[in-house]
Amino acid sequence: MLKNAKILLLASSVALVLCVLVMNTRGVRAADTKPQDGAYRQMDVYNEVLQRIQADYVEEPNIEAVTNGALRGLLESLDADSSYLTPADYKTYKADKGGKAQVGINVSKRFGYATVVSVVPGSPADKANLNDGDIIEGIGNLDTRDISLAMIQRLLEGAPGSELTIAVIRPRKAEPEKIVMNRVLVSEPPVSDAMYENSSILYLKPVIIDHDHVGQVEAKLKAMPKSNNKKILLDLRDVAAGDMGEATRLANLLLKSGTIASLEGQKVAKQTFAADPTKTVNATAPVVVLVNRGTAGPGELVAAAIADNKRGDLVGERTFGEGAQQKTFELPDGAALILSVAKYESPLGKKFQDEAVTPATLVASNQDTLGADDGDDSVKAATPAPVKKPAVQQDDQLTKALDMLKAKAA
Repeated sequence: MLKNAKILLLASSVALVLCVLVMNTRGVRAADTKPQDGAYRQMDVYNEVLQRIQADYVEEPNIEAVTNGALRGLLESLDADSSYLTPADYKTYKADKGGKAQVGINVSKRFGYATVVSVVPGSPADKANLNDGDIIEGIGNLDTRDISLAMIQRLLEGAPGSELTIAVIRPRKAEPEKIVMNRVLVSEPPVSDAMYENSSILYLKPVIIDHDHVGQVEAKLKAMPKSNNKKILLDLRDVAAGDMGEATRLANLLLKSGTIASLEGQKVAKQTFAADPTKTVNATAPVVVLVNRGTAGPGELVAAAIADNKRGDLVGERTFGEGAQQKTFELPDGAALILSVAKYESPLGKKFQDEAVTPATLVASNQDTLGADDGDDSVKAATPAPVKKPAVQQDDQLTKALDMLKAKAA
């Protein structure tokens, strides 16, 4: 009887979650009973599956773990940013005030695992030669398949100097690689700039799109000589962190008119972000934007705004595909749902979360051309040791972008 009561309680919890999802992500109206009927049928199916697991599985299952896994899978089937947090997870999530030490990686979920989106230059992750696209199979003794994205991001943080052990699956390597790094207070470097082709091309690379770095880009654009032969190369490769509002501001620096992006959800009225000519710094210099598979979210918004408005050309690889607005729903038992409630779209109506951004000029990355062991004692590894990126490495994407700008009439 106790087992049956436990099953009933857990099934009821799942039913509650399903109801929340139906009401908030499917837009069910009170008079429209068909979607509700479908959800109730699925609850019946879940109850039967749960009872079969309890009665016939090879050994007595941990029903709480089974149910938590089902709820987590339910949320992650929607998109990588939607998460189910158990009461214990949500308590930890709410207690996190930010500002903790980390190793310098932006992560999302792909294929069920935590995946590196981008790496902060000079960070412990960069020294360990982590690259965008690497899969983090485990954090400590935990499998990332069994952890929501929100909690994965918390597990990567910690006290300055504390150790973080991860198991990484790299492209073309069958076995996971164990890497141990020390967490540090990571600070993003300032916007880097350079002049190419007899100072006719201004190269700008922010590593994050936040208020400070967009301000730096604005200042460097304003400092450009006013001669007619100036061109701009904006490098958004591995730019995944930041704020979508600041990304709109960055795009506006180069766009005098047109739509920059839009945001819309089932219950979020469509918002269109248009260029404000009073905030434009340079609307005429030829522009090329570099993107790669580590370009996500704010970086994708800027790149798509430039391309869709025919303000400049994109060079590189298909981007990662992020760009949703989340909302947290608290549940009666202390658990919570983090749901994507709206998605950002390019001026031509493509959702970044679903379609990413594909440049018209595709050029593969050279990041897999690697050198020897870096010998850095601050980064310890099991087998094999991390390898060092060569100090001088051919950059086909940059070369192509410069060639395209050379050919453009100023």
